[in-house]
Amino acid sequence: MTKISESQHISGIYIAELQAFGDERGRFMETFRKEWFPQRSWDIFQTNRSDSAQGVLRGLHYHHNQVDYWYVVKGAIRVGLADIRPSSPTFKQTQTIEMSEENNIGLFIPCGVAHGFVTLTPATHTYIVDGYYNGGADENGVAWNDPDLNVAWGVENPIVSDRDAANPFLRDIAPENLPK
Repeated sequence: MTKISESQHISGIYIAELQAFGDERGRFMETFRKEWFPQRSWDIFQTNRSDSAQGVLRGLHYHHNQVDYWYVVKGAIRVGLADIRPSSPTFKQTQTIEMSEENNIGLFIPCGVAHGFVTLTPATHTYIVDGYYNGGADENGVAWNDPDLNVAWGVENPIVSDRDAANPFLRDIAPENLPK
């Protein structure tokens, strides 16, 4: 049975401890059920796949209207999370979570929590979102190395896209542009 628990660090983050069933042929596991996260309707969703070389850092990204659910298929990543919702009791709290093909966890990320990851090995992860890609209208970013957030990435010189390298610090984002 899959166990779902809320993060002790950031309100609204949920970790699913998935159960694998295996034998000499391989293994099987459910990686997602919409019933695990009743706080969202999941009427519309899209599934995506990300493949990244070792040392790549993607993020921090956030959405006003979309939640993410992540699962690592191959390799290992360190997820960085930062609560940037001014109305949240955990505003500016950060957390890192290691996800891999070995530890079998799923990660639910609510609206307004900035998220990203650094690859510890070459990695593939899938993510389910509860809204279709809309041309970037709900794609927002905050600097992965923001000193006021101080996410504990555990890396010094990651490979970062030009887009992510240009993300502003949290203090430079107008309050009306922050998630609720």
